[in-house]
Amino acid sequence: MTDYVPPLKDMLFAVHNLTGLEEVLRIERFGEFDAETIDQVIEEAGKFAADVLSPINIAGDQGGSKLVDGGVIAAPGFAEAYDKFMENGWQSLDVDPKYGGMGMPGIVAAAAMESWQAACLSFSLAPMLTGGAIWAIDAHGSDEIRNKLLPNMANGAWTGTMNLTEPQAGSDLSVVATKAIPKDGHYLISGSKIFITWGDQEFSENVIHLVLARLPDAPEGVRGLSLFAVPKFLVNDDGSTGERNDVYVAGIEHKMGIHASPTCVMSFGEKGGAVGYLVGDENKGLACMFTMMNHARISVGIQGLGISERAYQQARAYALDRKQGRAPGIKGSVTIVHHPDVRRMLLLMKSQVEAMRAVLYYTAGAVDRAHFSTDDSQRERAGRRTALLTPVVKAWATETAQEITSLGVQIHGGMGFVEETGAAQHMRDARILTIYEGTTGIQAMDFAGRKVLADDGRALNEWLADMQSLDDSLAGDERLQGIRGALGEGIRLLDAATKWLVEQGGLDPNAAGSASVNYLMLAGVVAGGWQMARASLAVIDGAVKDDAAFASAKMLTTDFYARHVMPRAHAYFAAATAGSNALMMLPEESF
Repeated sequence: MTDYVPPLKDMLFAVHNLTGLEEVLRIERFGEFDAETIDQVIEEAGKFAADVLSPINIAGDQGGSKLVDGGVIAAPGFAEAYDKFMENGWQSLDVDPKYGGMGMPGIVAAAAMESWQAACLSFSLAPMLTGGAIWAIDAHGSDEIRNKLLPNMANGAWTGTMNLTEPQAGSDLSVVATKAIPKDGHYLISGSKIFITWGDQEFSENVIHLVLARLPDAPEGVRGLSLFAVPKFLVNDDGSTGERNDVYVAGIEHKMGIHASPTCVMSFGEKGGAVGYLVGDENKGLACMFTMMNHARISVGIQGLGISERAYQQARAYALDRKQGRAPGIKGSVTIVHHPDVRRMLLLMKSQVEAMRAVLYYTAGAVDRAHFSTDDSQRERAGRRTALLTPVVKAWATETAQEITSLGVQIHGGMGFVEETGAAQHMRDARILTIYEGTTGIQAMDFAGRKVLADDGRALNEWLADMQSLDDSLAGDERLQGIRGALGEGIRLLDAATKWLVEQGGLDPNAAGSASVNYLMLAGVVAGGWQMARASLAVIDGAVKDDAAFASAKMLTTDFYARHVMPRAHAYFAAATAGSNALMMLPEESF
């Protein structure tokens, strides 16, 4: 078992060189912050992760949470860790100051979240979802609702959840059956929700459930959904907690991973109706909930990054310590890091972690500009980039996490299959990431359909042009010719796949569905290459001139990504453009 150590050098390198931080700090909202303050906050978030969260990770996995008398008791050490999390004000990091938040850029929150998720993914799901709930309520709630709920959510005294899925609904929200009946200025909610992460615990004073439900006269399908804030304890006019509301935990799931994060079956209204407050307009709830869902999708991508970094650290430590076999030119037994295939696996982990970090931090910077820039052109362009990349970072980063955590087990050999080493936990915990907040297939269809075809490729073509604009700079240094060639080829393949999709989408109703996952993964691999190229250019421009070892490692890692990861673009392109016949022609009885 290896304790988590925040990779601060690479985190701060990405923050300062790949996110557009200087531009973000010129936005009025963030004008009081400077680079030094941001570094200090990220470093302190990393210390909290290492000192407080990492020590409870394995105990939480082994002990899990428990259901007692309709409520959840968290895993050992979690309540104490949450008290410290709240005392340090971490929940408020990027929350509007008018609700008691620090109002820092989302770039900072992304870096902090990486450390927290790496240190203990189960714990960090709770503040992650609370953050998304805050965004949704702030964006769509009335002044009364915002002022009543957000101060206590911002300071961490109250947590938040997302309640979408029902036993009969799954990912198909059009058949949500939970009911909402208007009464005396609020609503009575009744129904059941499943797979509700951190649906309850004993360490916060209140839990604010954001619930999709249907009014009596609502249209059918998703057009008839409304969003409600349903508190565990009713909220008094002054914002204090009141009587217990009619919402309880009916059960918690026994899962493959994230054992310490209670995944709850929630029961609303069994004793007459759970009081809920409308967020946004009636029958417009799905659009409101998407604010929280998109926040969560980027956050889940960061989870993929965090758990991958944790798996890499453990595999690296093992490879540097474990002696086995011999190597040319060295007497006696050697540590396994000397073996080429172990180095291949470690570099696949390291290079893809750095690529994920760069793309996710870059996306966080785009979110900051999209929400807070006062320049209309900048805000709109950043909004298109954010929308385009959200499904990519969610799906590509979490799919890549499956590979990286599996490689972590493989490097340990048989010991990786033994729970005591801890490598297996990372792989188990990571497995949920491609499923919740919209599966990889859902993200891929969103990317291909809503973000490319429905947009006539405008946002994608802007992105292709931005990536292509690096070519002249890359041409100027011999050390960059590997990534230059690989990136150029990746851009060409992504452009060609897009043109194929646009053409075939009008001819074959199954074209987008058959192409979408490979098309999205092509975009993810190319996005990683783009950011690794930008990182190498930053190194050559002197971004880390005081750390020769880091600079050299960044250049070599970029070259490895170009030669070992970017070639996957060819395979993704071939599969994406293969057409739907190979998928759709086999009769269902032949499966």
